[in-house]
Amino acid sequence: MAGPRQPINLVIAKGNKHLTKEEIKERRSSEVQPVTDDIAAPSFLTAKQKKEFDRIAEQLQKLKIMGETDCDTLARYVVAQELYAQAVKNLRVVQKQLPKDMAPLEMTAWAEALDKLDKRCDRYFKQATTAASALGLTISSRCKLVVPVKDEAPKANKFAQFGKAAGSA
Repeated sequence: MAGPRQPINLVIAKGNKHLTKEEIKERRSSEVQPVTDDIAAPSFLTAKQKKEFDRIAEQLQKLKIMGETDCDTLARYVVAQELYAQAVKNLRVVQKQLPKDMAPLEMTAWAEALDKLDKRCDRYFKQATTAASALGLTISSRCKLVVPVKDEAPKANKFAQFGKAAGSA
């Protein structure tokens, strides 16, 4: 089964395929390039979230992997990340509130509250991680985006030594 289609620059850098100049030109022209004309934070974000959106969007634009169509995904990531951070803070507060002489009924209620917050943390973590992967913000997804740099130095001709010897004889 064939793997996912790779960008032509990656194919060239790997050197596994021998493509003609026409094939390379055709592949380059058919690849989708992100449109970066109007990247802006969605209006539903808070001022703090818009700052974070702009910071990350700038970095992704430098890598030339973010376009206008990615704005909503980045906004969802920013929101999920903030909700996750808030849920973790709330979880810590509830964990610290455990008194030493708590009655069994109170202990059950405390444990249920802790469990609800833990599930909320898990949900927001999964949402943030999913959006981060889609944007190339995780280590594993970023590794898939890296295009190896091909050494531009020309290879030495293996047969050059025979040409010199044949010419002098």
